[in-house]
Amino acid sequence: MDRTVETSALAGTGMPEFTPWALFLHADLVGQFVVLVLLIASFWTWAIVIDKWLRLRRLQAAANQFEDQFWSGGSLEDLYDRVGNQPADPMTAMFAAAMREWRRTAAKGLVAAGQMRASLQARIERVMQVTLSREMDRLEKQMTFLASVGSTAPFIGLFGTVWGIMRSFHSIGVTKNTSIASVAPGLAEALFATALGLIAAIPAVIAYNKISTELNRYAGRLETFSSEFGAILSRQLEEKN
Repeated sequence: MDRTVETSALAGTGMPEFTPWALFLHADLVGQFVVLVLLIASFWTWAIVIDKWLRLRRLQAAANQFEDQFWSGGSLEDLYDRVGNQPADPMTAMFAAAMREWRRTAAKGLVAAGQMRASLQARIERVMQVTLSREMDRLEKQMTFLASVGSTAPFIGLFGTVWGIMRSFHSIGVTKNTSIASVAPGLAEALFATALGLIAAIPAVIAYNKISTELNRYAGRLETFSSEFGAILSRQLEEKN
């Protein structure tokens, strides 16, 4: 009951609210623009983080499934017939690209020739590396946005803070009133921008470091598969010779 009476008394005195929505409405156009930019950056950051995290989990599961089939001892030709037309993940795409190049050369009857054998092996390694680079470029899309938010959001928030403090000092100069009640709203707006900048930047930095580590680990897994598959094809070429 006492708290209700106190709140009613404060409302009757016209003291401003310090909720985020009230601070946003009380800000001028520049302050509102800064808040909107930071909110959009934060929302988009979380959307990218969730999408990347789920996608990496799916790719790891698909790679595990493909490697189980690859190392099961079955025919590589049969495996290619099953997955070659519609590769579902980067590892499958690398395998399909290498097998496609293998079949094209084999169809011309040039696999057993010494010079052609070395040329084929080089082409297979090259197409796997090109496929690897292309697939990793797709996975790394929007990572630059996370890095940009992590590095610029605090400064955007700082700009909003400086702007809010300037407005507060201007208000003090106009009204000649230096009481806490007159200064507090402007300072609250200014610090609200800083808080939003940190809220946007901290998750972006943490997510960027974590996702970059996972992408590097996944790229290393693809590189290992490329080397192992290249060694298998090299042995098969020597056997054909």
